[in-house]
Amino acid sequence: MTCAPMSLAAQGVEVVEADISDETSLAKAFDGAYGAYLVTNFWEHASPQKEKSDAATMADAAKNAGLSHVIWSTLEDTREHIPLSDERMPTLLDSYKVPHFDAKAEANQFFTDAAVPTTFLQTAFYWDNFLNFMRVQRDQDGRLILPLAMGESQLAGIAVEDIGRTAYGILKRGQEFIGRTVSIAGEHLTGAQMAAVLGKALGEEVTYVPVPFDALRAQPWPGATENGNMFQYYAEVPQFVAARDLDLVRSLNPDLQTFEQWVAEHKDALAGA
Repeated sequence: MTCAPMSLAAQGVEVVEADISDETSLAKAFDGAYGAYLVTNFWEHASPQKEKSDAATMADAAKNAGLSHVIWSTLEDTREHIPLSDERMPTLLDSYKVPHFDAKAEANQFFTDAAVPTTFLQTAFYWDNFLNFMRVQRDQDGRLILPLAMGESQLAGIAVEDIGRTAYGILKRGQEFIGRTVSIAGEHLTGAQMAAVLGKALGEEVTYVPVPFDALRAQPWPGATENGNMFQYYAEVPQFVAARDLDLVRSLNPDLQTFEQWVAEHKDALAGA
């Protein structure tokens, strides 16, 4: 569960506003702090250059503030497995396969070059997406369906709130994970397995419908091409799942949720299909 600033303040938490594009603003926020969890929102601007600029600003501010431990929320460089010359998916913006992945991966270097004591936290697909633009749908025959561009592959997914809990677990371990990459997920499931869990919770069968990657890329909304590339990467690069050791994640976050637990917690919101 996420908490608004007023809710956090009511619990005695000191809430400080900062602009990740403004180093002076960040310096004030970091003043006196032990560490920081740093994340960008690519979809606010959809610009790899902006993404990297903000990361560089945060790295410089963290260095100047003398933070003891930074957790940088990052992702894999998809081009390591699907190079620009690979015609399985289009190259975007001349330099990327999945810009919001690849730009974050490039930004890792800012923290390394600044000698900031950093843990590189690689996240996964957010199950919370099923509460908004990736909701279970009804087809023309009235059946509940889960359309997802994953073929028969497993998808590494996680509850958003478990990202923060796992980051906190890393910070509690002190220096152990500084300089390391930690890749996280809550569970690895196929589309059919997720549909079965959703159907059990909703009391009605949910059918998984594998969407072709090109069909997703052809959708008429911003980011559709990039999302098609992302799901093709998820589906065709097994290293994404293999990198996410669920036992390690659970050791950092003993309350790590399974998909079934997350669905049970959000059953009422999911039932609006």
